Amino acid sequence: MSREVIFEFVQVGNSVKVTALDAETLVEVSIVGSPTAPRSHLKSTALRKLRYVLRRRRTAADGKGKVVDVKA
Repeated sequence: MSREVIFEFVQVGNSVKVTALDAETLVEVSIVGSPTAPRSHLKSTALRKLRYVLRRRRTAADGKGKVVDVKA
């Protein structure tokens, strides 16, 4: 089953902020990269980070990991 992921690219000075949002869970992650990097590379890096965060949350929800709530 494929999940819908929404990507946003925003140039911030000499960097590009890439945000990936899982449409089902509303989990959001961001990375910062070079504006000269290929868009596909930035997108795949953000997607890998999103999958990692979703996997960590699923593990924590299964009781196999410790849940740490970090508030900004």
